Amino acid sequence: MKYAFIVAASFSIISIILIFYFLVVNGLPAIIEIGFIEFMFGTKWTPGNVPPSFGIFPMILGSIYVTAYSILIAAPVGIGAAIYITFESSKKVKEPIKTLINLLAGIPSVVYGFFGLVVIVPLVRNIDGNGNSILSASILLGLMILPTIISMSHNAMENVDKVLYDSAIALGATHEQAVYKVMVPAAKSGVMASLVLGIGRAIGETMAVIMVIGNQAIIRLPFDIFKGVRTLTGNIVIEMGYAAGLHRSALISTGLVLFVFIILVNSLFNVINKGTNK
Repeated sequence: MKYAFIVAASFSIISIILIFYFLVVNGLPAIIEIGFIEFMFGTKWTPGNVPPSFGIFPMILGSIYVTAYSILIAAPVGIGAAIYITFESSKKVKEPIKTLINLLAGIPSVVYGFFGLVVIVPLVRNIDGNGNSILSASILLGLMILPTIISMSHNAMENVDKVLYDSAIALGATHEQAVYKVMVPAAKSGVMASLVLGIGRAIGETMAVIMVIGNQAIIRLPFDIFKGVRTLTGNIVIEMGYAAGLHRSALISTGLVLFVFIILVNSLFNVINKGTNK
């Protein structure tokens, strides 16, 4: 069984290596042919032109904008909900809420997309006149990553040794002080892990975002949240079905860039986590 467990533990590592190998072998030649600077920082994505242009900088900005705004929406709500479930709610209330959160996590992304298209887009359109925008996608993604943030943050807080709470109360702290100054900081590693996983899902989400974001492959300023953009994942899904030659290789290269982004996010989390644990 020891060797069986080693094989099981190695499976995910082998899968990541194989995915990375596929992306490098099929995507790196396109980056070399197009030019790294032109590919990463080019502002035009026009594969049908002669000559074609393959600049993914607008999609990089689009992914960053949508992910950042969705985390700004979901993080305070998710962490606050986790604190309520863990420390404030009664058992009769806690279990139904946890069940509903798990149900929320199981809803397919295309259903979220329909909800965003029918509910969120019209609401945003009433504000600015353009519903297919960064704001609509951010609200929708914030809703989609809430179950991940709530569940992981709740588990982290619930697993903190209750002795810490009792000791704080014994020293004269109020319930709120014991929760917010002792218990929650003690669970910061798990809370940060939930945010990282939320960021990972927000960056990688495709179908729901495509349905509400507008899919315009042009550069938008960070504060122009009422305009449409295109994300890296959306760019791949929209065009992969008919792409060929250099166009197809450029889309695979886009996947390689996305893969590297995920690695950087996880690496940054590890650095921050080590710093906060000192």
